[in-house]
Amino acid sequence: MLFINIPLVLLALLILSDLYLKYSPRSDLVLIPIDYKIKKKDNLNEIKIDLKIVNKSKFKETMVSNLNLELDFFKSRGNEYFKNMDYEEDIYIYNGSRKENIKNYWPTTIIKSNSETFIQVIIKFNNSDFRNKIKYIWLKVFWENYGHFGITNKKDCFLLNLDSKKLKTKEVIEVPINNDYDALAIRTDILGCFDEPLDTLINYSKGIVHKNDILTIGESPLAIMQSRYISPQNLEYSFFSKLLCYFFNPTSSLATACGMQLLINKIGVTRITLSLFIGFLFKLIGVKGIFYRLTGSESSLIDDISGTVTPYDKSIVMGPKNVKLFCKNLSRYLNIEVAVVDVNDLGGVKILASSNKSVNKILKRTLKFNPAGNADEKTPIVLIRHKE
Repeated sequence: MLFINIPLVLLALLILSDLYLKYSPRSDLVLIPIDYKIKKKDNLNEIKIDLKIVNKSKFKETMVSNLNLELDFFKSRGNEYFKNMDYEEDIYIYNGSRKENIKNYWPTTIIKSNSETFIQVIIKFNNSDFRNKIKYIWLKVFWENYGHFGITNKKDCFLLNLDSKKLKTKEVIEVPINNDYDALAIRTDILGCFDEPLDTLINYSKGIVHKNDILTIGESPLAIMQSRYISPQNLEYSFFSKLLCYFFNPTSSLATACGMQLLINKIGVTRITLSLFIGFLFKLIGVKGIFYRLTGSESSLIDDISGTVTPYDKSIVMGPKNVKLFCKNLSRYLNIEVAVVDVNDLGGVKILASSNKSVNKILKRTLKFNPAGNADEKTPIVLIRHKE
């Protein structure tokens, strides 16, 4: 009887822990990027960035007690970090027609339930040659949320591509695969949340795709375009995340408290613990990978910090969403088959979704050499083409 009661008590404790983690007070404010524009005004190069703060809570208002910015600059070649850039910044808060310059001091701002407040950031560069020196700006927003949950410090980051509107020569790298297929890796800029996924892939592949090609896009670049990345500072990691992460290989994205907490937030402590236990039992008889089957694709698609290209190497990237619909829509426009894939340099190929399952066998055979690369190639789009 005792052996029956102990597991039941442990299960009840896990369920109660999940309920506590799910319903414990927290901030429901999110910072959402809208758009940015680049222009020249009064002999200064000016970038206007529009953001909005949304309160998703139905009942609780929350205050933003502080907000400030930092900028990182990167050159076009090799994502090299660039220092000593002179600039001025102005931050405006606006609702409707009322627009207020905060003059470098953020006033405590109340965001009522189910409402939103807009922010415009204007960055002015005195250096007339700055467009030739830098290509990317990494905008870091540090902001405090204050309310019934206490105080929470958040960090959100957005990539600004200063050349996004320029007409660029398309660069295609041909990668021989076997006697039947070639891979054409399409080089892109570093992608970000301001890049609409469908429009971006259509623009890069237009004029390159042929009939019967198969287009593949890596899962991490697609997730980044969908804003599916998060700074570790935004995760309130718990005792359970610090405990459960010990059961994973040090190279796993679940081997850190923040990576594990992200999974806990998605599926809960109970499911993870039971999956670990069942996975351990199957390992005893030589069957591996049961944990990831029980916890779903989300667990294997988390990329912890350092898992992707600069400047996202300080963010945790989650798996993309609505991948089946994305493949169908892009396939309908380009009139070729499309797939979202997760490929590594060890020969592992996972097809997250495809517009037609009949191409999956071809992709698993042709992508095992990873023509897109896992380093800094910037070739997330790959066309698989049958040799004539």
